[in-house]
Amino acid sequence: MATNLTQPILGIDTHAHIFRSDLPMAENRRYAPEYNALASSFIDNLDAHQLSHGVLVQPSFLGTDNRFMLDALHKYAGRLKGIAVVDPSISDADLDMLDSSGVVGVRFNLINKQLEDYSSPRWRAFLSKIQQRNWAIEIQRGIEDLSQILPSILAAGVEVIVDHYGRTTRKIDPNNKQHTEFLALLKSNAIWTKISAPYRCHASLSDAEKMLEVLREAYGHSDRLLWGSDWPHTQFEQQTNYSAQYEILTRLLPDTEERNKVLIHNPASRFRFQF
Repeated sequence: MATNLTQPILGIDTHAHIFRSDLPMAENRRYAPEYNALASSFIDNLDAHQLSHGVLVQPSFLGTDNRFMLDALHKYAGRLKGIAVVDPSISDADLDMLDSSGVVGVRFNLINKQLEDYSSPRWRAFLSKIQQRNWAIEIQRGIEDLSQILPSILAAGVEVIVDHYGRTTRKIDPNNKQHTEFLALLKSNAIWTKISAPYRCHASLSDAEKMLEVLREAYGHSDRLLWGSDWPHTQFEQQTNYSAQYEILTRLLPDTEERNKVLIHNPASRFRFQF
């Protein structure tokens, strides 16, 4: 039974995954876990760090079967939102069901995948449905390719969330043409960037601080920055944990006002959490 867990927003972790190892896995998966990451454990992590809300991101190895995530959104209604993985041929009725369940966006995990033409009729029709629901497209792809992908999505009136600093390697380089093409797009204010999982960029704290400064300068503000723990840190479980990632956040954002913007105001706006 769903429980009304509406409570004041103290902080929002915008990137976590839940799964069980016995769930049906996608055939084309790059990786499959051998352990469970349950919604209850994620909630425990939020509580332990005085965070109130979270966004679950459908893991790629579960494909378009979002049922496990939807069960968690139902159980923790008001406290959790979701980013689903769907086929672009999905019906309006199914999108409406996801929307009513607390889904607020769709994930494109494009790591090691061939890029598609998002200006094609097939994708334009799909993006129109996303735009009508005020969802976002969340993208995981290396920074070198982002300027090829984003303009077609933005042209459809859809906001974009870029995962993990743009999945660069150690730095966002203002002298790299592909990097600067991405940075130039940030002025549109239709792109959000997650300052999350620096380990996926092979980045130290110092590297992360420098990447954050480049992003601040490109945006001209911090209004489109988001934070996520990336719990349970798949494939990096032995290298980090929730507390370590939260500590990195506090060191990246020592100013309380800016931290509250990134932890509370920005994600509440983008992911439709109610104050």
